[in-house]
Amino acid sequence: MELPPQEAPPGPGADGDAEEAPAEARPPSPASPPADSRLKAAAKRVTFPSDEDIVSGAVEPKDPWRHAQNVTVDEVIGAYKQACQKLNCRQIPKLLRQLQEFTDLGHRIECLDLKGEKLDYRTCEALEEVFKRLQFKVVDLEQTNLDEDGASALFDMIEYYESATHLNISFNKHIGTRGWQAAAHMMRKTSCLQYLDARNTPLLDHSAPFVARALRIRSSLAVLHLENASLSGRPLMLLATALKMNMNLRELYLADNKLNGLQDSAQLGNLLKFNCSLQILDLRNNHVLDSGLAYICEGLKEQRKGLATLVLWNNQLTHTGMAFLGMTLPHTQSLETLNLGHNPIGNEGVRNLKNGLIGNRSVLRLGLASTKLTCEGAVAVAEFIAESPRLLRLDLRENEIKTGGLMALSLALKVNHSLLRLDLDREPKKEAVKSFIETQKALLAEIQNGCKRNFVLAREREEKEQRLQLSASMPEITVTEPQPEEEPGEEPASPGEEPATKAQENGAPDPGPSPDSDSDSEGEDEEEEDRKQDEANSNQSPSAPCPVLVPPTDSLGPGDRTPPGGPSSPTEQRISVSSPGRGHKPRSSAHRTQGCLSLSHSRSRLSQGHCCPTASSRSLPSHCPRNRPLGLRPREVAVAWNTS
Repeated sequence: MELPPQEAPPGPGADGDAEEAPAEARPPSPASPPADSRLKAAAKRVTFPSDEDIVSGAVEPKDPWRHAQNVTVDEVIGAYKQACQKLNCRQIPKLLRQLQEFTDLGHRIECLDLKGEKLDYRTCEALEEVFKRLQFKVVDLEQTNLDEDGASALFDMIEYYESATHLNISFNKHIGTRGWQAAAHMMRKTSCLQYLDARNTPLLDHSAPFVARALRIRSSLAVLHLENASLSGRPLMLLATALKMNMNLRELYLADNKLNGLQDSAQLGNLLKFNCSLQILDLRNNHVLDSGLAYICEGLKEQRKGLATLVLWNNQLTHTGMAFLGMTLPHTQSLETLNLGHNPIGNEGVRNLKNGLIGNRSVLRLGLASTKLTCEGAVAVAEFIAESPRLLRLDLRENEIKTGGLMALSLALKVNHSLLRLDLDREPKKEAVKSFIETQKALLAEIQNGCKRNFVLAREREEKEQRLQLSASMPEITVTEPQPEEEPGEEPASPGEEPATKAQENGAPDPGPSPDSDSDSEGEDEEEEDRKQDEANSNQSPSAPCPVLVPPTDSLGPGDRTPPGGPSSPTEQRISVSSPGRGHKPRSSAHRTQGCLSLSHSRSRLSQGHCCPTASSRSLPSHCPRNRPLGLRPREVAVAWNTS
């Protein structure tokens, strides 16, 4: 057997020579780095992929309303039934009936009413098939027995799909901390939610911070109902502190929360000092007391604009608190409605309040129902009515106001022209003298008629103001028309004018001064001179119309003399349409137009020997006032100008 050739084993010392040979052949040089350093340098190298390879792909976010495109009622009902079957929960017949009645699904539907239905977690999950396809203005979840899981799921859906602008979750006492946390997230994130009603839904200490943070950071809520929500103490402190920086909330309802007259009222007073956007504050049925009203009045003094309605119904307020309020009212500039009903104010309280109300210039509605008033208090109220030029409504029901008080109120209404509604008990009070009962009935009828009279006057004033605004907003109009040939000395009659007015404007004498006319002999002499000068002018220019009054040219100021051939021509009139003077209602549009000739036109006519038909020869401005009624005697024109 032939063995393969083997290499000869190395001789002794060969290993050492072989190992030492490289070291001897390549001695280390100080210029070359060691191997470890080279490896570290190579590890620090960075390479980048090409621009096309940086982004490998993208996923678009899901559209919340992808299921709402061209949806039909049958599709919504089918999806809801399928979800109920999948989740093994009962269908809500009330919801199905409402879905079948919906017609326009492209816009927000008016209301989704689930009031009184028991909603557990699975039932709430099935509702998502409705919310992902339809949006509503109002979602009513009152008294639906929501628990933490169901409330959290519903609030998340409403936030994600923006399902409602008005949400009612009242009378749900078990939504718990997680439910309020989801509600706070919904308030903060949903830009369309404007109204939240959480009456009789407790907001306790451990839940209040979430809501306070949502209201402080940003919230679109304009109306917040928290009646009977157990807010007294720390929850109210957190809420009031947060609302100091809230500029969106307009209405806050805090009734039935057992708010006390110390810490709680102090927090409300501080809120009013810093928040000027809140318009309605409802504190009815609390325990504010006189001490708490003092804190609130301190805040009211800082309200230059903002709070318009303050409700203090049933807060155990007495005449002491009315003294604080009476000193505060002259400083308030925005408060329009003040409701003090069901407080034992008494006659002394109304007397303390009277001077403040008279000094106030903003209160329009005052509630004094069931405040233990008698005839003496009614007299004090009547004094305020007589002095007030703007009070619209007054509530005096459930008080012992008898014949004397009714008589004072009736007399006050005869001089008051603003009060539109005065609420009194329909049945007359018992009197010792039976005939007084009939007197009370007659006085009640007089008071009612006075309010009706004021209502008619207010409507007429409103219509007149609208006409004045309309006429004042019209631009200046230029009318170009040929002048018709006229008889010498005759003014063309405007259509629609009364014959007597035409005759007076054409130079006919007045029928005679009224019995209370204040024209004297000096005025009559001046009229005679004007009439003579008028005849002279008509002889000089027979083709020109001749008004009844001709002021001398000396009465014009230096800048009022216009040379002949001014900008106005016989074929062009510049008519400036403006509002008539206050207290003078024009008889017709033609009357207003004739009384509104522009200044340039009147000066041109004066320079040609004519005059403005409403100018007076004495004690009047040099130009032609546009707001005077025509056909007045000189002294009457002066009075009309001075009072307009």
